[in-house]
Amino acid sequence: MRDLTNKRAFTLIELLVVIAVIAILAAFLLPALSKAKSRAQSLGCLNNLKQLALCGHLYVTDYNDYFVPNNSVATFIMTTNGPVFTGGSGLSWLPGFDAAMELEPSNIVNGLLFPYNRSLPIYHCPADLSTLITPAGQPLPQLRWRSYNMSQSINGYPEGGDPDMNRYIPAWKKYTQVRHPIPSELFVLIDENSGTQEDAEFGCPPIGSVYQEYIWWDMPSDRHNKGANLSFADGHVEHWKWVVPKGGYEAGEPVLADELPDYARVRRAMKQPADN
Repeated sequence: MRDLTNKRAFTLIELLVVIAVIAILAAFLLPALSKAKSRAQSLGCLNNLKQLALCGHLYVTDYNDYFVPNNSVATFIMTTNGPVFTGGSGLSWLPGFDAAMELEPSNIVNGLLFPYNRSLPIYHCPADLSTLITPAGQPLPQLRWRSYNMSQSINGYPEGGDPDMNRYIPAWKKYTQVRHPIPSELFVLIDENSGTQEDAEFGCPPIGSVYQEYIWWDMPSDRHNKGANLSFADGHVEHWKWVVPKGGYEAGEPVLADELPDYARVRRAMKQPADN
């Protein structure tokens, strides 16, 4: 029979010390792991935009310098119950009207850029956790299929539909027509705020617009360290950090005074009526 009187065991104090040390290490490591995950998601998003930018350039090459059509537009009127959406769409890079209720990826598949890269995941930002809803408004666990919108400046809604839209929303039809902003400063795709994403076009009232200015028709996301990712007409991608967070908004929200720098930055990267 063995003598167990000298067997060493942990005391309660020692166990508590070990737990405390683990907790301290976790407190240091978890923020670093969270930051690393966030960085990886942002890089994944930038890679998606880079691949979609390449698709856009291939389309321009195949179609005699024309930008891909960008005709998916949900217009809205403000009511006491919030915005009411209508709209029109023809051939488009992505003919979607409501990202939250697209239960299947058919709009992506039927888009004009899909033949250049048939990967569905490149249309969805890895950090976008917004989920689908049924037509009756029932939330579903499935993530949305898409996270990006294309600037109205890129061959946006040029024919058909609302004649005022056609007349007052400036857009470049051809790549070689782009002068100001220059291609490296003209954004094409943007990581859209899930609260404003309905159609697949990113709209913003032009400077001196006949429409009400200083409202968000569409709003950028702030999923990436309080910022969004964008692609530009020359093919490069960028991360933009915002002065003011962009969460919990709906289309038609007024631009707050402290976020005017963010709003102005977005508009400077879009075609304006005076641009030639």
